[in-house]
Amino acid sequence: MSRTFIAHPPQFGLKMNSDITRILTCNHHDPFYYLGAHFDEPEQGMVTLRTFQPHARSVKVVFANVSMAMNRTHGEGLFEISLPIDQLHNPFLDPFDYRYEIQFHSGVVITTNDPYRFPVDLGEQDIFLFNAGRNYKLYNHLGAHLKKICEIEGVVFRTWAPNARAVSVIGNFNGWDGRVHPMRSLGASGIWELFIPQLQENEIYKFHIRAQDGTILLKCDPFQFFGEVRPETGSVVKSVNGYKWNDRSWLEKRRVTPPYDRPMSVYEVHPGSWRRDPGNPERFLTYKELADTLIPYVKKLGFTHIELMPVMEHPLDESWGYQVTAPYSITSRYGTPEEFMYFVDMCHQNDIGVILDWVPAHFPKDAHSLGLFDGSALYEHEDHRRGSHPEWGTYIYNYGRNEVSNYLMANALFWIDKYHIDGLRVDAVASMIYLDYARKDGEWLPNCYGGKENLEAIEFLRHLNVVVYDLFPNTLLIAEESTSFYGVSKPTHHGGLGFGFKWNMGWMNDILAYFAKDPLYRKYYHNSLTFSIMYAFSENFTLPLSHDEVVHGKKSLIEKMPGDIWQKFANLRLLLLTMWMHPGKKLLFMGGEFGQWSEWYCKQSLDWHLLEENDLHRQLQGYVGELNALYRTHPAMWELDFDGEGFRWLDLEDRNNSIISFARFAKNRKDHLVSVFNYTPQVFTFYKVGLPGNCRYEQVFCSDDGKYGGSDVSDKTIYSPLNEPFAQAPYHTSMTIPPLAGIILRPVEE
Repeated sequence: MSRTFIAHPPQFGLKMNSDITRILTCNHHDPFYYLGAHFDEPEQGMVTLRTFQPHARSVKVVFANVSMAMNRTHGEGLFEISLPIDQLHNPFLDPFDYRYEIQFHSGVVITTNDPYRFPVDLGEQDIFLFNAGRNYKLYNHLGAHLKKICEIEGVVFRTWAPNARAVSVIGNFNGWDGRVHPMRSLGASGIWELFIPQLQENEIYKFHIRAQDGTILLKCDPFQFFGEVRPETGSVVKSVNGYKWNDRSWLEKRRVTPPYDRPMSVYEVHPGSWRRDPGNPERFLTYKELADTLIPYVKKLGFTHIELMPVMEHPLDESWGYQVTAPYSITSRYGTPEEFMYFVDMCHQNDIGVILDWVPAHFPKDAHSLGLFDGSALYEHEDHRRGSHPEWGTYIYNYGRNEVSNYLMANALFWIDKYHIDGLRVDAVASMIYLDYARKDGEWLPNCYGGKENLEAIEFLRHLNVVVYDLFPNTLLIAEESTSFYGVSKPTHHGGLGFGFKWNMGWMNDILAYFAKDPLYRKYYHNSLTFSIMYAFSENFTLPLSHDEVVHGKKSLIEKMPGDIWQKFANLRLLLLTMWMHPGKKLLFMGGEFGQWSEWYCKQSLDWHLLEENDLHRQLQGYVGELNALYRTHPAMWELDFDGEGFRWLDLEDRNNSIISFARFAKNRKDHLVSVFNYTPQVFTFYKVGLPGNCRYEQVFCSDDGKYGGSDVSDKTIYSPLNEPFAQAPYHTSMTIPPLAGIILRPVEE
């Protein structure tokens, strides 16, 4: 849409204390002081009505079935009329009940209520809580909301711009002219408000802001619930309250079921590239189309959760959603808020949880977004050593400002409250908690104690986690944090950050580096297999094989694997089984489940054609489904993920053969599994394997099974223990170990 924004510079040659001049130049902090109904001559019982209609040929005031022409008092479009109070006043309505009939130069005539006849709508308690940083449902107050005031329907607009000289709402409804709908300042709160009668859903709007230096800024709404499809940047009036949910049983189950001793196998998805329209590869699937295709796929493969890369509004596809310009707005690329609610609802009805990637660490510098919102560093720090990210070219939120921390905290709650989201994976936590992140000496400011920790960000995260868990128990709060910062997933009252889970980046780096080695040399890197257990129970870890590991020249998972095609698939099956048997929850990025060869690219679909061209891809996909079925079935794989009592080494020292074995236990220790892994292409016969119990064992899973594309050389027999210790185990047996494979044993029920 082509738009002409009408901006009027202040006319400093005029008397700036003149209300007329300030109205004409978009420079009034309280237009209600001049516009609307005023008792200019109270002793004579008269009321004066004033309106500014710069595009009108004439204006009439309409009340009690009477229509009277108003006088044009200024050539720019000021109209007024004086009337007896008793002629205008209706004792049953407050304020005065009147409308304007406006005839435009185009000949169009409309009848509308006067925005400047309505009282302040935002309550003082809500204002106080916002300025204190504790208005946790701020999304119900700021932004654009459909509302009925004094029995009149319309939209109430509010924004926070404490350093602005004037703020207006602009849109198609006023010709994008900042003079027509100036907002009123609510004093020291920094909030501006205006109720515009008769506006409806789907109106496009922006805020027209005059900064202290006179500059005009055109900004999208920081609280917009919806926006125009890129490259347009207008905000769209949209309600998020009308959807009829059908997931009450899911939400109740979530409320009373802690996630820590439950299975959690997450399928990470980029909605714009999981699958494209086959008939038009440039077209994204909509949220409803994803509900009809992605949900059955995930359910068939047995994943418990879908994690979506950011679906908040962002201008650049290549940012993958991590440079968010409107944190409260579902991206319009894939559909409307109602359609996304349908997607979440259908996930829940199919027993699948939904996790969103959430980005409170930084935001882009696009002119229409949060940066320098009212002409000053408002959402960001003023000093670039705190407020600008050198690596990503973005602004950093000022967590020490109450209103900014409230903005972010309410945003997290918004997605859980309004969209029924089950969890948030918080992106780039390390960049938040360290002031020197990606900075050289001299490029960062220490905290008040001289340290590098961002005390304000740390306090924000602790506050956030406490409030979310208090209001929405058992929500998944997952930190992507790559350092050894203490207690990321420890409770705040124990000195931790209070997250529920932390991504295990150390395990991810070690295991991928190990699998990239030629099996001939893996014995020299044996510690990469075993070291993670040293710290596996220090946090509540999630094991991620995420999108970050299959882009920017890092190769796809299958391409990271050494050897010929058979060995590559065998290695990948072995990697996935190693991950699923290791303590911690699981996350796999899309495409890894069927062995996509090419790196992920956000602007094209996954290579689904591979499933039609090669049995190994179909077999790998089926393997992941059966691996998830094994995972869901056996509590030993998840009940004690974060308790050292759930893990026991059986043999961690056979580095020469690159073989390890361990046991995983459920809370009922009789329920356990034995894992044996061979990381070489050699077949071992009569290999001694330690066992934790004096009972017979049977094979329950093998990654070398022929139906998965393996060599199918395992014994598939019943193993009886010898009452002799071996390695770290009290008993042992002998078995055939297939190449590049893992075998899972369970006790035989006698």
